Amino acid sequence: MKEKIYINKREVNSVKNKSIILEIVLDIFCYALILMMASTIFNNIYVENVWYAIIASLVISLLNLTIKPFLIYITLPFTLVTLGIFYPVVNIIVLKLASLFMSTHFIVKGWFTPFFIAIFISIMKIIFEVVIINPIIERQSEK
Repeated sequence: MKEKIYINKREVNSVKNKSIILEIVLDIFCYALILMMASTIFNNIYVENVWYAIIASLVISLLNLTIKPFLIYITLPFTLVTLGIFYPVVNIIVLKLASLFMSTHFIVKGWFTPFFIAIFISIMKIIFEVVIINPIIERQSEK
């Protein structure tokens, strides 16, 4: 015989809010780590220290939420014609804008090498999401 478990809606909303906040915090810290890795591997990106990497990841996250959808919409014809090869250019623009906001603490130089940096960041973001962020969120939601 199955036992029915009744959960209060407030408890469910509380758990959802906690997991969303945890996901945002993990996302920002993983993005900061990826920026530090990119700064170590590539010469054309510079992050002064970990704190500025965290601030840069916050700025990039805000730009991804606000400006990136508009940029994707504008560049959609180019992305379709080039079969998606133009998409990292949108990421380069976001990195350049973050570099502009961060001044000398986060610098992205050039246009050719940042193309590969944007691809590296995208790949590492996917890996970190699958390996680190999703398992932690799943464990948190089970509790």
